[in-house]
Amino acid sequence: MIFDAVMGMFSNDMAVDLGTANTLVYVKGKGIVLNEPSVVAIRSGTNTVLAVGNEAKRMLGRTPGNIVAIRPLRDGVIANFEVAEAMLRYFIRKVHNRKTMVRPRIIIGVPSGITQVERRAVKESAQQAGVREVYLVEEPMASAIGANMPIQEPSGNMIVDIGGGTTEVAVISLAGVVYSLSVRIGGDEMDEAITAHVKRKYNLLIGERSAEDIKIKIGSCYPVRDDMTMDIKGRDLVAGIPKSITISGEEIRECLADPVSAIVNGVKTALEQTPPELAADIVDKGIILAGGGSLLAGLDKLLCESTKLPILYAEDPLSCVVLGAGKMLDELELLRQVSLKD
Repeated sequence: MIFDAVMGMFSNDMAVDLGTANTLVYVKGKGIVLNEPSVVAIRSGTNTVLAVGNEAKRMLGRTPGNIVAIRPLRDGVIANFEVAEAMLRYFIRKVHNRKTMVRPRIIIGVPSGITQVERRAVKESAQQAGVREVYLVEEPMASAIGANMPIQEPSGNMIVDIGGGTTEVAVISLAGVVYSLSVRIGGDEMDEAITAHVKRKYNLLIGERSAEDIKIKIGSCYPVRDDMTMDIKGRDLVAGIPKSITISGEEIRECLADPVSAIVNGVKTALEQTPPELAADIVDKGIILAGGGSLLAGLDKLLCESTKLPILYAEDPLSCVVLGAGKMLDELELLRQVSLKD
């Protein structure tokens, strides 16, 4: 008993949305305490971690030869095991004010299409980072709980969670996933489409951060009345010198057409596979959108036009996964029901 009490003092249980673009951490009793980019800066050749999160993101595309800024997750799963482990350890220590005795219980949101090998990599990374127990929960399930959807009722709930690396589409009923689809396309592919378009049309090379900036400021996937323009800077591939150009929102909409249509097709596929009784519920309730990628201007209108269903946004689209995982820290029975079994 005394040991458990002591462990309780040192181990604030936590929920983590280990995202391709951002990592969010929720601590039991405190709420969301951390939201930082999933980026780690290391000294090349030595794997010495120099910076993590916001500080490392500022270094993206700006590092000297001996420093590399790495994103350890691609398409929602761990691509670089050692760096992901270092990032998790850093975030756990930061949340617990650098206490080294902390051994928390942790719930991590993972893509629904995750393989057994990828699942093991996430678990091992967390364990190596000093965690006591690890539970993995499918992101669409966590997202639906975070969006306050009535997932335990015998009715159909459909959620579309568009993150940096994946788009998760799921139909949930009776606290179980009836159908899920994980499309490995998200905000990152949109950024890459913008980078490729600018390179192809203007012979201008821009970085990851610039592409993301363009997407947020003038990106859309549905015609808008006041088409905006934006000045962007990069390196001229012909002359090799810095150059500035003006780009229009309409151009960006055209180059985002491919990744966006893949997301729309994923939603349509999920609807085709949904049992008729649950499909009837979705007609009444509509589809809930979550995740940072869902905030692309006009996506709700495009999906509404394509599916002829009501499209609604979750109250806090960016935090749904971590809020849902956080709620499960208090509802251990629900956690046992929905967590992924080995």
